[in-house]
Amino acid sequence: MPAHAYRRRPFRPAPEQQGKAGRGGVAIVGGGPVGLTCALELAAHGIPSTILEEADTVSEGSRALCWSKRSLEILNRHGVAARMVASGYTWNTGRVFHGARELYQFGLQPQGPQEFPAFTNLQQYLAEEFLHEAVARQPLIEMRWLNRVSGVEPAPDHVRIAVETPAGPYRMEADWVVAADGARSSVRRALGLDFTGRVFEDHFLIADVDVHAELPNADRRFWFQPEFGGGDTALCHKQGLGMWRVDFQLGWNIDREAEKRPERVLPRVRAMLGDHPMEITWVSIYTFQARRLARFRHGRVIFAGDAAHQVSPFGARGGNSGIQDAENLAWKLAYVIRGLAPDRLLDSYDAERGQAADENIRITSRTTDFLTPRTPASRTLRDAVLHLAADAPFARALVNSGRLSTPTIHTDSPLSTPDGEPWAGGPPTGAPCPNLALAAPDGFLLHHLGGGFRLLIFLGEAAAIPPGLASLLENLPVMPAPGIEPLLVARDAATGPVRTLRDDDGSVHEAFAAQTGTAYLIRPDQHVAARWRTPSFPAIAQALARALGMEDKA
Repeated sequence: MPAHAYRRRPFRPAPEQQGKAGRGGVAIVGGGPVGLTCALELAAHGIPSTILEEADTVSEGSRALCWSKRSLEILNRHGVAARMVASGYTWNTGRVFHGARELYQFGLQPQGPQEFPAFTNLQQYLAEEFLHEAVARQPLIEMRWLNRVSGVEPAPDHVRIAVETPAGPYRMEADWVVAADGARSSVRRALGLDFTGRVFEDHFLIADVDVHAELPNADRRFWFQPEFGGGDTALCHKQGLGMWRVDFQLGWNIDREAEKRPERVLPRVRAMLGDHPMEITWVSIYTFQARRLARFRHGRVIFAGDAAHQVSPFGARGGNSGIQDAENLAWKLAYVIRGLAPDRLLDSYDAERGQAADENIRITSRTTDFLTPRTPASRTLRDAVLHLAADAPFARALVNSGRLSTPTIHTDSPLSTPDGEPWAGGPPTGAPCPNLALAAPDGFLLHHLGGGFRLLIFLGEAAAIPPGLASLLENLPVMPAPGIEPLLVARDAATGPVRTLRDDDGSVHEAFAAQTGTAYLIRPDQHVAARWRTPSFPAIAQALARALGMEDKA
C-alpha cells in the first residue's frame, strides 16, 4: 500500500483581505480533530465559526490513533463515527509480554448490544479527512487554509487576531477564540503562557508501517524487555486500511535524527513483525509530557486539546480527551452567545476539563514511571512485578502498560446538583449517559439526547403515568428558556403526552437504577446534571439554573 496521498487545499483570500471588514463570532485556531469537532458542535447549536489552519492539508502520520467509544459517540452526531469504524481496525483483546513470555490478556468488549466498539484504530489523518468533509457540508463553518495566527490581543469584548497568509498579513476580530492549535500553540505563545508539569527523560520512536503481507496476529501487543530487542518496551497496533503502528522505547541520550533513518528503523520493525516486504511511511520521535496550563480560560480566549494539556500517548488519552474538551466547551459557549446562560458558565469548562486533565496526567504519569523507572530500586520493584505477573493475579494488577482512556466523571462540577436521596447504582451526576440499546425502532439512547436539556422520566412497570408525573409534565412547558424536553422511558407499550422511548427488556431501567418516577436531568453534552427518585418542578428548575451557571453549588 502506498503512503497516504495528502490532498493539498488551495489558499483563498480572507474577506478581510478583500476589504470586507467585520467581526467573526468564534475563531477556532487549529484544524485538527479538536478544532474541527468544536466547530461542528458549535454549528449544531446554530453558532457560526471560522477555522484558521496554518497548513494546507491534514496532519502527517497516524499520531492520535486509538479512538474511544465516547469519542465515537460524540462524532456520531456529525455523521463521522460510522465511517471511522468502517475504515479503522477494531480490536477487542490486548496482550502483554515480558520478553518472549506472555503475561496475560485483557478484553475490551462490553456486555450487551453496543453501537460502537470500545476502541477503533484509525490514523489521525483519515479521521481529519472525514471531519473536514463534515465541515464542508456545514454552511455555518468557514475553513481557512494556510492562515497562520501570529498574534492575539484580547480586549474586554472581543479578540484581535493577526494572521499571516501567502497573500500577506491581515487582521480580524472575533468575539471568542478557541485555541486548538496543538502542543506548539501559537496562541499560547502570543499570550505568554506556559505549561506546568513534567517532561520525562526518555525518547520513544513511533512509525507507520505498510507491511506487504498478512500478519497472523492483530491484537494490541505490548512488550516489556522484548526478546527481539529494540528498547526496554515496545508496542504494536494494527491501524485502518491494513497499516501498522509500532512504538519503541529508545532511552534518553540518543541521536534523534539518526534514529529516524530507515536503516535504523527497518531492522527494529522486522525484528518485531517478521522479515516481510515493508515500507516505513512515517516516523517520529517524542518524549513523554505530563503538563498543562494552570487555567484553560483566559477571558475570551479558551484553550482545548494539546494546546491546553499534554499527556503520554500510552492509554489513548490525548486525542480522546481533546474531543471531550471540544464537546464540553461548545455547548457552554453556544449558550452564552445565545444569551441563555451567563458568562460564568464558561468557568465551569476550566473546572471540569481541568479535572479531566489532572486525572489523565496522574494516570499517564504512573504509566510512565512504570515504563521508565527512575531509580535502581524502582526498576528492581518493576522487574519483580513482571516476573510474578504471569502466575500471580495480584502482580498482574500492578503491571502498567497504559490505563486505557475512559470518559471523565465530573464529580465536583459546579453545574451538578448533589443527590438529595439515597442512590445505589445508575450514572452519578457529572457522568456521561451510557449509550444503551432501546426497543426497535428507537435505536440507542444517545440518539435522543444532546443538543439541549432533556429530562428522562422512567415509568417502570406502571401501565399509566402516575398523577404526580402527569402534573410535572403539564408544568414543564412553562419552564423559562432554554427549557427542558421531557422523554418518557417505558417498560411496555404505554404512551404519554410526550415522546416515549421503549425499554421492553428493562435493561435501561436497570442501568439507571430506575424505579417508577425516577428522573434524570441530562445536559446538552449528555452528562447527568441531576437525578431524583421523586422529582418536583421546583427542584428541576433549580437544577437547570445550576447547570447553566446561574446558581452556586450547595
